[in-house]
Order: sequence, then C-alpha cells, then structure tokens
Amino acid sequence: MPYREIASLLAIVLTFVAFYPYIRAIRTGAVRPHIFSWYIWAVTTFIVFFAQLKGGAGVGAWPIGVSALVTLFIAVLAYRRRADISITRLDWLFFVMALSSLPLWFWTEDPRWAVVILTSVDLLGFAPTVRKAYVDPYSESIVFFGLFTGRNLCVILALEHYSVTTALFPAAIGTVCVLMMVMLALRRRQLLR
Repeated sequence: MPYREIASLLAIVLTFVAFYPYIRAIRTGAVRPHIFSWYIWAVTTFIVFFAQLKGGAGVGAWPIGVSALVTLFIAVLAYRRRADISITRLDWLFFVMALSSLPLWFWTEDPRWAVVILTSVDLLGFAPTVRKAYVDPYSESIVFFGLFTGRNLCVILALEHYSVTTALFPAAIGTVCVLMMVMLALRRRQLLR
C-alpha cells in the first residue's frame, strides 16, 4: 500500500480515536461543546471535502469527508444533550459566511476561493469554543486537540496534489489545534494557582 493511502487511513483512524472519547465525554456531560461551532465546522468541512476532491487531493480528502460526517454527528449530539447553546450574532455571522462560500465557488468555478473562505470561517468558528474554553478550560479535551493535530499532519502527507485548495484547510486546523492545546494547558495551570 503506497504511503499516501497509509497516511489517509491513519488520519481516518486518528479521526475516530479522537472523536470516540470526545463523543463519550459529551454523553457523560464532561465536555459541553459549543453547538454552533460544531455546525459551522460540519458545513465548512463538507464543502472543503468536495473542494479538495475537485482540486486533486485524492485519498488525502477522504479523512476530511469522514471528519465532516462525524462532526455533523457531534453537532446533533450536542444539540440533543443541550450542551453550550449560547448563540450570538457573531456566531450567526460565521454561519452565514460559511454558506456564502458556495455561491462564490459556483461563480468563480475555482475551489481555491471556497477553501480560503471556508478555512477562514472554520477558524473563526473556533471563537465560541475558545471563549468557552478560556473561561472553563476543563470543558474541552487537550488530548482531542492533540489527536487532531496528528490527524491533520497525516492528511497533509496523504495529499496527492499540493496546493492552496488541498493543503490550506488541514494546515490551518492543525495549527489552531496546537494553539488550543497550549491555551488549555496554560489556563488550567493558572486556575491551579
């Protein structure tokens, strides 16, 4: 099996390994994800998946597609469990921006612009989660973000074609996951003092 397929398979496995305890923690109430972040991430991840396929990502896009499905499941689960449902006007703005990438892609026929917009929106979609995690750093999992850092590295290694369209999203999300781990660790340490 060529290395790209192995990296893609490893990224898919890491996706499930990361999400399983996160889903379990949602069910027990240990983690209360921000619902709108997860809906924004589901929408953006699905669109990026299709843009990556069009951009030639090949097997490197598969983990993004799997992640989109699981992300949507988490959004639904968070809603059913009544996790963090505080939705602000800014949250709505991010959601509208995510949806606005579809007409742009349609008009330009260039998936690169959709990925640039969606990556930006996805990163902005972290805002409600960052806000919540800063106040309550134990409401999010450092391990989860660590696994997703590794997953995104595997996605980049699995790409069959490297371009802004195929690599921007996993590189940006991987970077933000590292920043989330650092912020959570620092805030937890501050609260122990």
